[in-house]
Amino acid sequence: MKEKIKEFFTYGEKVEGFDVRVVNEREARAGAGLLFAFGIIALFNSVTLGHVIFTKYFITFFTFDFLLRVINPSYAPSLLIGRFFVRNQTPEYVGATQKRFAWGLGLLLAIPMFYTLVIHFQPTPIKVFICVLCLLLLISESAFSICVGCKIYNLVYKEKATNCPGGACEIRRKDKIQTFNTAQKIITIAFSILITYGIYSFLTKVESKTFFAKKISEMMMSEAELEALKERKYQKELEAFENEEF
Repeated sequence: MKEKIKEFFTYGEKVEGFDVRVVNEREARAGAGLLFAFGIIALFNSVTLGHVIFTKYFITFFTFDFLLRVINPSYAPSLLIGRFFVRNQTPEYVGATQKRFAWGLGLLLAIPMFYTLVIHFQPTPIKVFICVLCLLLLISESAFSICVGCKIYNLVYKEKATNCPGGACEIRRKDKIQTFNTAQKIITIAFSILITYGIYSFLTKVESKTFFAKKISEMMMSEAELEALKERKYQKELEAFENEEF
């Protein structure tokens, strides 16, 4: 019994050829992708449609999942589902210590979200920003294999992380295929600007259906747009008053 308990709390797997305990980055990325997909659905349901039930269930699952990731990732639901999808792929082993640190940061973000959006529902722009930050961290890991928490780990601890995703911890010269020429830089910058403008236009131009979404939309507007919005509200109130009179 003691051996089983000790094994449960032993973090990471011992794999031949590695000096440190490791986890499979492929299933971590798959799990992050799954959480990101459901997180986007939850965010758009709550912000644009005003449906918060799915969001509450998602945040509850997210918090529980990251709690298990910190205790023992072998039993985290999202990682097990991710393992199913990548079970026929060659594992990519990364250091378990820095991944635990990164998932610990995710848990620190999840706990206040769970309290303020599930137990005591009080949505504010700051709390939504935390949700968006979590989604950005998830997409960074799933799409680009960038573990932000692992980079923070190297800033906090003297003993640097080893076996990072994509070999990011090891200093090496970039190959030609990893660099940008002038035309590629121009294309990358131009499309980044277009995407940013598209997101800005969506937040400010699309009609908001909830009080919270309207607040976010107003935060993104310029002073001229805010004045125009106030004028439209005033005209609507004036028309409603005149209709009541007659």
